[in-house]
Amino acid sequence: MLIILAGLPGSGKSTVGREAARCLGASYLRIDTIDPAIVRSSLGVATAEEAGYLVGNVVAVDNLRLGLTVVADSVNPVGESRIGWRDAAAEAGCESIDVEIVCSDPVEHRHRVETRTTDIEGLNRPTWQDVVDSDYEPWGEDHVVIDTAGKSVTECVDELLDCLPPLPRN
Repeated sequence: MLIILAGLPGSGKSTVGREAARCLGASYLRIDTIDPAIVRSSLGVATAEEAGYLVGNVVAVDNLRLGLTVVADSVNPVGESRIGWRDAAAEAGCESIDVEIVCSDPVEHRHRVETRTTDIEGLNRPTWQDVVDSDYEPWGEDHVVIDTAGKSVTECVDELLDCLPPLPRN
């Protein structure tokens, strides 16, 4: 199964995604890791643009074909990126689930954005204003929404895992 996480920066998707992947023994793909690697490469590009998503999609297919569950973590701001993940699952002959991670409390969300640190070389962390001004298309298709406001990581992961069909868990 491909678990497609989406949401604005600071919503909690990476925290929830990493822990869900650990619980499931799943592969974890994070576009925030892939994009800076592409920029640091010898290609000489200033931004990864859609390349990070394309790389993530094909790596997901490889892992799904091995029979692994994959947790894909990215903002997925537009329908095209969301479709790309679903197409990857279909190519591998697997199910997928769309999960939007939100933080409905703007004070908590802003605090997260302004105080978080990163372990990824070259990752440009967005400011709160960047998050507010981001182009994030509304969802037109069915998906699960998990609100992380005021909840522990464990509560959010449990909510995510409860939405999945039976999968092996560690």
